[in-house]
Amino acid sequence: MTDASGQSRGQAELPPHRIVLNARSMPAYAYGHRSPIWWGTIGFAAAEGMGFVLAIGAYFYLVFINGNWPLSAPPPDLFWSSLFTIVMFASAWPNALAKRNSEREDLGRSRRDLAIMSLVGIVLLGIRIMEFNGLHVRWDQNAYGSILWILLGLHTLHLLTDLGDTVVLTILLFTRHGHGKRFSDVGDNAFYWYFVIASWMPIYLIIYWFPRWW
Repeated sequence: MTDASGQSRGQAELPPHRIVLNARSMPAYAYGHRSPIWWGTIGFAAAEGMGFVLAIGAYFYLVFINGNWPLSAPPPDLFWSSLFTIVMFASAWPNALAKRNSEREDLGRSRRDLAIMSLVGIVLLGIRIMEFNGLHVRWDQNAYGSILWILLGLHTLHLLTDLGDTVVLTILLFTRHGHGKRFSDVGDNAFYWYFVIASWMPIYLIIYWFPRWW
């Protein structure tokens, strides 16, 4: 049945606030908290952060039960670890630029920023190799050596993970895929790098300075 205006009775009875959405008109990607990948990165960082907490807890448990610390070895060298720390914190600037320029969808500057971050990651990985050589203890020598290598190994794994992601994104931006969602991926990658930076500071203090204060 129809009313005087020619509309069916069912259409006439629809509440005025009902709006029909077309999913095809919705954006395919977003930035920050509007992106599902951003929340996934938050969850991943929280889970990995708990892994660092457990490893640090194991470190101090070994300190507590042994008393004399470090065991059968001098404290690790400071030069390479301090250089790593300086480069790590300096990388926050190009990382922030990468995030900002990706949100502006500036392809040229995003390419530049990701190329810089890829180079930074490679430099940090090289410094980390030298850093392992300055620990003065093998991973299987004693409990002290094991926990030292575990802490550095965990952080190195995250460094490698982000470096791999950054290199892949850099390559993609120089191909026909360098548009749309790739810019959102750059922002998520930059967010994860902040986690890599933040997780390093307590590890640096615990491994390199705590044995000198104890």
